[in-house]
Amino acid sequence: MMNAPHITKPEEDFRGKYESKNPIMQMFLRNFFTTLHQLIPADVKSALEVGCGEGYSTQKLRAFLPNAQLHASDVTSALVELTKQSNPTVACSVESIYQLEHPDASVDLVLALEVLEHLDRPLDALKELARVTRKWAIISVPNEPLWRVMNLARGTYVRGWGNTPGHINHWTPWGFRRFVGQEFVVRTGKQPIPWTMLLVEKHSGR
Repeated sequence: MMNAPHITKPEEDFRGKYESKNPIMQMFLRNFFTTLHQLIPADVKSALEVGCGEGYSTQKLRAFLPNAQLHASDVTSALVELTKQSNPTVACSVESIYQLEHPDASVDLVLALEVLEHLDRPLDALKELARVTRKWAIISVPNEPLWRVMNLARGTYVRGWGNTPGHINHWTPWGFRRFVGQEFVVRTGKQPIPWTMLLVEKHSGR
C-alpha cells in the first residue's frame, strides 16, 4: 500500500509483549489497559482502532465498548487476519494511517495505541486521526526516556541505548502533549508506566 507507515517486523515486535509470561510485564499491561478503560468517554457509540496489530488491544476494546460499533485496521494484512480470527464480531480492514478509508468526522472515538513512535510522518498521521474522528481520540506512545532506561535496566537493546527496534520517534510526556496539541485539545493525560496516554478532543470548527 502506498504511503505505508514505517514498521519493522510487526509480527515479531508486538506479539511477544502481549504473550510474555513475565509478571512485571503483565502488571504493566494490566495498568495500561486499566488506564485505557478509564479514559474512554461515556458517550462513545462508534470507534476506530488504527494500528490494531494482532488484535490483543482490539479484544480489550470490544470488552470496554460492548455496545459500540467497533472497527479495527492495520497496514499489515497478516496482522489484520490475526485480528479477525480473535475478534469475529469486529469489522477489520487493511489501511494506512496516512490515508484512512473513512469519511470525515465518521466515528466518535479514534485510537492509536503504540503506533506513532513507529511512523516516519507522525504529524501527517495525527492529522488523519483528527480528520476521521467526530470528537475524541486516545493516543499512546512510550514514555521517554523512561522506556529506554527500563530496557537498559533489564539488559535489552543495549547496543541501541535501550531503543526498541522500530521506534523512530521519542517523546517525553510533555513533548508529546505539545505535539498532539497541534491537532487536538488535550483533555486528560496519564502515564501508566512506561507509557504516556492522552485523551484528546478535536478542535472545534475542524
